[in-house]
Amino acid sequence: MNSWRLGALAVNEEVFVTNEEVLTIFEETQALLKGHFRLSSGRHSDRYLQCAMVLQYPWHAEKFGQALAEKVRPLNPQVILAPAMGGLFVGHELARALKVRSIFTERNKETDVMELKRGFAVAPGEKVFAVEDIFTTGKSVKESYQVVQKLGAEVVGVGCLIDRSGGEIAFEVPVRSLASLKVESWDEKDCALCRQGLPIVKPGSQSKF
Repeated sequence: MNSWRLGALAVNEEVFVTNEEVLTIFEETQALLKGHFRLSSGRHSDRYLQCAMVLQYPWHAEKFGQALAEKVRPLNPQVILAPAMGGLFVGHELARALKVRSIFTERNKETDVMELKRGFAVAPGEKVFAVEDIFTTGKSVKESYQVVQKLGAEVVGVGCLIDRSGGEIAFEVPVRSLASLKVESWDEKDCALCRQGLPIVKPGSQSKF
């Protein structure tokens, strides 16, 4: 039996996972694919991450949340903040492991600005940790924690399951991640996979071009 498929862990049990273990479970659940992909930016890549594929299994989500909690706990957050949609499951599991509140921001469809809705609020000085599933550019999580900073909250750090920038994204607060993976991408004109004539897939559609 896969060691990841375990029942609920004891409340005080410490959970640690390695970079390799995280990437292995992503591959096993087809959340990390290898091939020839056209990303939403239009650039091409030989790898693609779809975190929803691994988080559809609650036992993986629980394990990741508890493992990330071990890295985040020394920062003493009082609230976990996530951008919808990508960070929702990670934020909830992290908050559950830390026994703190879980809230999220949503993007206003008319203004394209992140907002706190649904009655969520933070108090001045409240310690907030912002989390996302995958760091690509860091844009969404930065926009999220800037919302609560304007309300007077103290952002004590940011985190994710996988940092696909390989640690190259600059944040002004501490960063905690379970794994790091440098995923290269290229303009179409510079893509060696295109020159090899390999079919390209647009993730999410499974269409080949």
